[in-house]
Formats: sequence, structure tokens, C-alpha cells
Amino acid sequence: MDVVVLAGGFGTRLRPWTLHMPKPLVPILDRAMIQHVVDVLPKDLVDRVIIAAGYGIEQMRSHFSSLDLPYEVLIVEETEPLGTGGAIANCREYLSGGTFCVINGDLLTSLAVEEMLIQHRNSGSIATISLWEVDDPSRYGVADFDQSSCLIRRFQEKPPKEDAFSNLINAGTYLIEPELFDRMPEGAFSIERDVYPKVAEDGLLSGFPFDGWFVDAGTPPSYIEAVQTSISNARHHSGIIDRNNWTCSKIGENVTGSSIGKDVSIHNTAKISNSAILEKCIVGPDSNLDGCMIGANTVIGSNVEISDVVVDFDVEIPSGHMQKGGRFPQE
Repeated sequence: MDVVVLAGGFGTRLRPWTLHMPKPLVPILDRAMIQHVVDVLPKDLVDRVIIAAGYGIEQMRSHFSSLDLPYEVLIVEETEPLGTGGAIANCREYLSGGTFCVINGDLLTSLAVEEMLIQHRNSGSIATISLWEVDDPSRYGVADFDQSSCLIRRFQEKPPKEDAFSNLINAGTYLIEPELFDRMPEGAFSIERDVYPKVAEDGLLSGFPFDGWFVDAGTPPSYIEAVQTSISNARHHSGIIDRNNWTCSKIGENVTGSSIGKDVSIHNTAKISNSAILEKCIVGPDSNLDGCMIGANTVIGSNVEISDVVVDFDVEIPSGHMQKGGRFPQE
């Protein structure tokens, strides 16, 4: 099976990190985000991973050329924004035929794709969407899901909570038959808004609810959640789990819920919580970091208090600096 990973965005919400690398290459523990995304697929199911990308093409080609992977990686460039549907259509000529999988490029999930594939092939549908249950579906596209037939009858876009068809939302992984291309318009379009509702009306769209975990790592808070989910599920190939941290450096008791890269020095009076620190950083005495993303080669002085801050690469935070939210350097 071919897999299309939708990675066309610029990752603006993760800047300034994504000024140095495209979002698919942002590290989560010891691997790029996109490698965690593809991990949801059993390796014996995957023949080729096609990355639909609009930014950082050469960096991604260089990254994947250096890896020994059990599948081929092909990067298809979007020269202009195409939307989710247009991006899939843009990959059509590279697909080998038959059922293929589409995954949003910043999703980490516990989806059982093999089970989803069995249901999809038995359903006769031309597309199957993964579904995730939430307490409040008012911020999402909501599926009117018939459990007995596994069909999605209708969609609602961001309905009031009390009017929602269900608590099941589109969870961003799709199994698609080539016949769906015949229903796609030309140019840029959204497959979720412009194609799936019509397919649902024709009784050819299935849903697959799943449990476990589902994290969209596209914002700083959800990136930290993705890091912690990866730690708790041991989604690493190197480094160690020390209490509830993943680390490649020596850490003390004052580090919790965080990932710490190689060659990081943390003073024993500094406190680090719910954060991600990339390689070759220094954290000075009596500093307190919470919910932060710290770029590589950063030096943090003493008595620094920062929370929910995305810190650039190769910068120095002066002693005594205090900041809540935003980026450093501040714009």
C-alpha cells in the first residue's frame, strides 16, 4: 500500500523552530515528526511513502536519503497551496494503484490501520475515515456515524455542542480507493469539505472509531503533548526513559515530563517541566522552564523564568529574563 503524508503547510505556529526546518522534520524525541506519523502503519503494509510537501523540500530529501527505511520515500512538491484534496490529487501519478492511505503530517495516533483496512475492504466504500471521540466537538468537523453499518451519513462543521450529531470527529487518517479521484474537482480544494460530504450522501463513506491516543502536534502545547505521549508509549530508538522523561543527557530530580537532547547541561538547581530541549543547550542555576520548546545551542542564564515559550536556535536568554507565552527573541 502507498501512503500519502500531507505536509504542505509552513508550520507557522511552531516558529521559530520551523524557520530552520520544515515541520515534518521537527524532532520528537530522537526522530522527525513525520517518522512518528508513519509509525502508525505496520511496516509490512507500506511499499512507498509519498510526502506532499510545499516547504523545505531539499532538507527533507537530504534527511530521508540518509536513513535506512523499509519503504521508499518520494517527495512531491506543491508549487502553490492546493488544500488537502488538491495535494492528494497532485500525487495521483505516483500512486501504484489500489487502496492507498492518507495521513495528515502532524498526527500521532494509536490507530490500528490493519483493522481499519479490513473493515474498509469489507465495506465496499470508496473511502474510510478514522474517527476520534471528544468531549466537546464544537471546534471540529463532526461525523453522523451509523455504528451498525459503519457508514458516515453526514458531516457538520463546528456545530454547537448541543446540536452535534455525535462526539466523533475526523481524526485525519483516510483509506481511499482510486475511484475517489473521479469525484475530485480541478485545482485547490478540501477533500473534507468538497468531496467527503457528497460521497457520504451516496452511502460510500465509512468511519472507523478508535481508542488510545490522538495528538495533532501542530501547535506548541500540542507538540509538548506529542512529546509526552511518545515518552509514555516508549516511542524512541535511542536515549533512555528516566522517570517520566526521555533523555540523552544527564538530568537531575528537578526535570519532569520533558525530553532532553544530547549534550545538554542543566544546573542542579534549575527546574524543567513539560518542555522539550534540543541538543547542546545550557540551563543556568535557579532557572525555571515550564511548557517550553528550547531550540538547539541555546544558553539560558540564571534565574530565568519562562513558561509556554518557543525559543529559537543559537540564542542566549539573559539572566533574570521573565516571559510567559510567545517566542524568544520576542518580536
